[in-house]
Amino acid sequence: MTVTVRRWLDAGELDLPLPGSGRTLARWSALADLCETDIVAGRLAEAHTDAVAILAELGGPPVSPGRLWGVWAAEAPGATVQAHQDGDTVTLSGTKAWCSGAGLCTDALVTATTTAGVRGLYAVDLHAPGVQPLPSNWHNPGMAASDTRPVQFTNAPATAVGGPDDYLRRPGFWHGAAGVAACWLGGARAVAAPLYCVVAEKNSSGRGDPHAAAHLGAVDAALAAAAALLAATAAQFDSDPGGDGGELAARRLRAAVEWAVEEAIGRSARALGPAPLALDAAHAGRVADLSMYVRQSHAEKDLAALGTLVAG
Repeated sequence: MTVTVRRWLDAGELDLPLPGSGRTLARWSALADLCETDIVAGRLAEAHTDAVAILAELGGPPVSPGRLWGVWAAEAPGATVQAHQDGDTVTLSGTKAWCSGAGLCTDALVTATTTAGVRGLYAVDLHAPGVQPLPSNWHNPGMAASDTRPVQFTNAPATAVGGPDDYLRRPGFWHGAAGVAACWLGGARAVAAPLYCVVAEKNSSGRGDPHAAAHLGAVDAALAAAAALLAATAAQFDSDPGGDGGELAARRLRAAVEWAVEEAIGRSARALGPAPLALDAAHAGRVADLSMYVRQSHAEKDLAALGTLVAG
């Protein structure tokens, strides 16, 4: 996985169009393709491309060639980072949880609380003094290779990116949230691939299985619907990058893709039985990775937010 994302980075495959630039669908299609190839590497690639987009939107420092960025913005109880400013010097201290690529990335965008109690965003060189990844407490095989663990900051030098609360208030926040859904969709296609193959093989051999075909029909419909909404959402963001409808569009897309993911995982398992999950290491790994990755969705909490938005 580390080798894969590094190869993509060095080959320029992570140099994607910025969201809302007129080629958002090309950006999201590329992210989906990367995750279809390797879900964990694709997840790290998405974070890097999101960091590039954030830096461009908020006027942050340029991204140097060969540097792999993460975005560490999760907030967790008992794990907070404080930003301290002394003149032009900013340092971060505290613990940040859920840092994907903790030992793999060279740089990260990190959210931290300022002395005024507002949320700021900071660029950090992860090889600088005062940055220490902590031992992993990850026990699930899904996404284990993403090296997601806490990171301790101790007076670590940082550069402010944008102003207070700009990270959440910028239009690109919802562009990035929708981009994650593109990654989920690529992972769902990878998980569903064996089902397509099995149904095709059974049909060609005259041993057609109507139950497996029915499961495939449901999966294919869900994937096609999610892909169509992905394209429509990309067109909306390109036509009105700073519009007020970004949150609604992103939440609706994430809900639709999450449904497609659940259909792909659940129906593939019901149609194919335990053998692929037990005996096919690649397939079992994809299912485990995607099952964990899609939990970046907040389930009913996100659906409730969507329902509130559409109700006006």
